[in-house]
Amino acid sequence: MAGGVLADEGALKRAHLYEHRITAYFIFACIVGSLGGSLFGYDLGVSGGVTSMDDFLIEFFPGIYKRKQNHMHETDYCKYDNQILTLFTSSLYFAGLISTFGASHVTRIYGRRGSILVGSVSFFLGGVANAAAKNILMLILGRIFLGIGIGFGNQAVPLYLSEMAPAKIRGTVNQLFQLTTCIGILVANLINYKTDQIHPWGWRLSLGLAVVPATLMFIGGLFLPETPNSLVEQGKLEEAKAVLIKVRGTNNIEAEFQDLVEASEAARAVKNPFRNLFARRNRPQLVIGAIGLPAFQQLTGMNSILFYAPVMFQSLGFGGSASLISSTMTNAALVIAAIMSMYSADKFGRRFLLLEASVEMFCYMVVVGVTLALKFGEGKELPKSLGLVLVILICLFVLAYGRSWGPMGWLVPSEIFPLETRSAGQSVVVCVNLFFTALIAQCFLVSLCHLKYGIFLLFAGLVFGMGSFVYFLLPETKQVPIEEVYLLWRQHWLWKRYVEDHDEKTDQ
Repeated sequence: MAGGVLADEGALKRAHLYEHRITAYFIFACIVGSLGGSLFGYDLGVSGGVTSMDDFLIEFFPGIYKRKQNHMHETDYCKYDNQILTLFTSSLYFAGLISTFGASHVTRIYGRRGSILVGSVSFFLGGVANAAAKNILMLILGRIFLGIGIGFGNQAVPLYLSEMAPAKIRGTVNQLFQLTTCIGILVANLINYKTDQIHPWGWRLSLGLAVVPATLMFIGGLFLPETPNSLVEQGKLEEAKAVLIKVRGTNNIEAEFQDLVEASEAARAVKNPFRNLFARRNRPQLVIGAIGLPAFQQLTGMNSILFYAPVMFQSLGFGGSASLISSTMTNAALVIAAIMSMYSADKFGRRFLLLEASVEMFCYMVVVGVTLALKFGEGKELPKSLGLVLVILICLFVLAYGRSWGPMGWLVPSEIFPLETRSAGQSVVVCVNLFFTALIAQCFLVSLCHLKYGIFLLFAGLVFGMGSFVYFLLPETKQVPIEEVYLLWRQHWLWKRYVEDHDEKTDQ
């Protein structure tokens, strides 16, 4: 099978010598660390609901509110086509895109914990600014603070979880980030459903409650241990060994500790990690982890559904409350999918989940696009029975995404970079992810207006390309120690051409 190289224990150096037990200390570190996902998730969920609330539109976008009222009894694709409205959503992701490069420096020099704390403070300030907003400028300023928080959090949290986790359960542990993201989305939708009934300031409550996960993450972060990998990278070897013993629950950590020290020695030789990231021997990580997976994760069309589910369902003829209920259903499906993925990632592997879900998602997008082409358009009412079918199809799409591209888009990049380029690589991952997130956020409503049902067929084509990318280029990383993942590349039909010389020098 092309690209289907599995981890072979015999090909790894010391993986079979690693030991671990699940300790309370380890559980605490993972739960607190994963709270960073709730910041990302809460914003993903709250934005779409707020932008569909009448009170919010009346105060900031009266023109869209009038257009919405004029179209109350008819359906069309263009009710919410307004670039300033979409800038309210996408400005956060542009800010996160820029801030992630500063986060890389903080993460490498001061540790993963430092970035988590900075991110929580910035997100708190953004929540306060948005809740108190009196004009669009204040709204955008608040979104920028939120974006900086997400840039730091998304840069550090996946690395933190992957480095803290034992190799055999790394997939499950890393996906706590996806689970808390999904829970944040669901909680935001439930809050939106209630605050939509509080006039005229319910939307302020929705935006302001972002301070709650930010506060929890900051307080928890004060007691959070730094990862052994980061401590070794900073030259704090005794402290790193002590933390490793506590999180592994055993004194027999010499094999794993030796791998960390060797990786750190290689990292210290690298003066410019960003330049090193583009070296020929790091081509697999750059193409797969830094560019391919984070870009495709957004090009599935999933975040369009998360951002604009209430808006989209209203555009398709659902009432205001019905659209919020429908979007809450899709986000409940996302939480269920995240739990499924935690069970299956280390059982079936990353590659299998990505390929299987790509087939499902392709089929669902094609059916949705064809259905809308035949049964829906300007001036046509969408039959309620058909609307229910569309909601079910979208829920199935969400289930497929939520157990595959959603979590794997963060998990795989966080485990494939060598220590010397890990913080730089994760910065590029977050940068690419947020760039495409912002692009989709900014372009979806105008694309829905002009392409109509064709937007779903476009996403179907992109999903087909994603599946092909994984089939040919991604080896299986399941249960491979994070400091030994580089050994997989020399077994791959394509990547071995790039890393052969480097691996031979490493083995000598």
